[in-house]
Amino acid sequence: MAHYDVIVVGAGHNGLTTACYLAKAGRKVLVLERRHIVGGAVCTQDDLIPGYKLDVGSSAHIMIHLTPVLRDLELHKFGLEYLEMDPWAYYPIMGTGTGISFYRDLDKTCASIAKISPKDADAYRAFVQHWGELNEGIFETFLKPPTPGKIFGTIFKRNLMNIRSRKLWSSLDTSRQLMAPYGQVIEELFEHPAIRTALSWLSAQSGPAPSEMATGDMLGWNAMIHKSGAKRAKGGSGALTQAMAKCLESHGGKIVCNADVTEIVSESANQWTVSYNGESEYGHRFIEHNTAPRVVSALHLHTLFGKLLKNPPEELKKRVSRTRVGNGFGMIVRHAVEELPDYGDKSAPAGPLPGTKDYQTSLQLLCPSVDYLNSSHRDFMFGSPPQKPCVVAMSFSALDPTLAPEGKHTLFTWGQYHPYELGNGENWDAIREREADKLYDLVCQYAPNMRGKMIARYIQTPLDIERTLGLLRANVMHLEMSLDQMFMFRPLPELSAYKVPDMPGLYLTGASTHPGGGVFAASGYNTAQVILRERR
Repeated sequence: MAHYDVIVVGAGHNGLTTACYLAKAGRKVLVLERRHIVGGAVCTQDDLIPGYKLDVGSSAHIMIHLTPVLRDLELHKFGLEYLEMDPWAYYPIMGTGTGISFYRDLDKTCASIAKISPKDADAYRAFVQHWGELNEGIFETFLKPPTPGKIFGTIFKRNLMNIRSRKLWSSLDTSRQLMAPYGQVIEELFEHPAIRTALSWLSAQSGPAPSEMATGDMLGWNAMIHKSGAKRAKGGSGALTQAMAKCLESHGGKIVCNADVTEIVSESANQWTVSYNGESEYGHRFIEHNTAPRVVSALHLHTLFGKLLKNPPEELKKRVSRTRVGNGFGMIVRHAVEELPDYGDKSAPAGPLPGTKDYQTSLQLLCPSVDYLNSSHRDFMFGSPPQKPCVVAMSFSALDPTLAPEGKHTLFTWGQYHPYELGNGENWDAIREREADKLYDLVCQYAPNMRGKMIARYIQTPLDIERTLGLLRANVMHLEMSLDQMFMFRPLPELSAYKVPDMPGLYLTGASTHPGGGVFAASGYNTAQVILRERR
């Protein structure tokens, strides 16, 4: 039995962020990971399709570049290199040979929109300037434990009190839009069907449907991407967590993979024991026990309280079980392909690699209309896979040639809405190939050159996502990103400060906590700061 200052359970990017900050501050840290590789949902593998590097979770990194994490941990010293996705999104208008490109540069983006609708180009500029300012304030609340005063104080300061540059009624109207469905806000701000559809599909990426109340900032947050940019870690999304692992080890931290934690027990006020099933280098299984005065869970909240934590407060356990995981909302297929999607846009600038277009490095938004998107959500609500799924296509080998053999490419297709629990009598293991075909078929409708160009594929149905990554019911955000489960309500008011009441020494991090899912690292950063402040 070994003793540590802190044991972190789960080597996702938030768990590793917390561990790195603590180890850098001189703490003796152990990280336990169930899988054979670190990263959780920020992981890349080269053993799924021989010769190709495939992400098994997230792919585009956006919000982490607005935090101090990359700089504080000096991850560039551990091999992390980022490549800019510019444009960061592209909406091809089917059958027209043109599309809308969203560049980091606002002027270039507005020029692209103006080709379709000059009036919407002006509206988009005003949207980015106004909502970008508001979200800069909201972002301040993401890098500290949330409280009602901080959240509403920031919105008040950035919006209602800022009447020098806008009329009071305009500020009040923004507050109304924050409480409105993002689909309604898009209809209020923009006119052309293409820009409405592109922004609706972008805003849907956190899960809520366009009609869900209090989701206005799912649209508004897109304004911040013009500040942060969207980037790819060279070598795959998992290059981020691999660099974090090297950083941790350089500061004396230890990581154990293939460590399936079975129990987390509070032995006394200052002692926790974490037990796990391990595997030796010779393949022998054993049970290991380690102790520490502090334990950080980077796991799904329901896994911690429902499976691993021994004797939590009964009322708290009951309240945790009532937090909404939802019914999943997506599936993804990773393809090895012969060539890149060609959407027929002759005016598109050249990409960074010979023979590529700049849009091929972006998030390619394949959704014919808002009605098409809504039909997918209606199918989801009835417990059926969408008859007409929308797709975000990603062909990052157009930006990073290390991902595929020379002359070949990767194509990832993310689809929504795909319920984890099917209500039509089918099961995911039986329909995985059929549903994967639908995603690739939509790519081929937009880019006919892709027909017959698939070499191999790796399918991740909602059931596969849960099995592989521990994301219960395939919700990649852990818990639904609705207003009642955000900010000081995430995951519960008494847990929003990253500590568990009546269980001193137990801390939380990860997508179950504020500010939620995505490659952000804000939760891991906040948890580390809470622990370090207490020690000081």
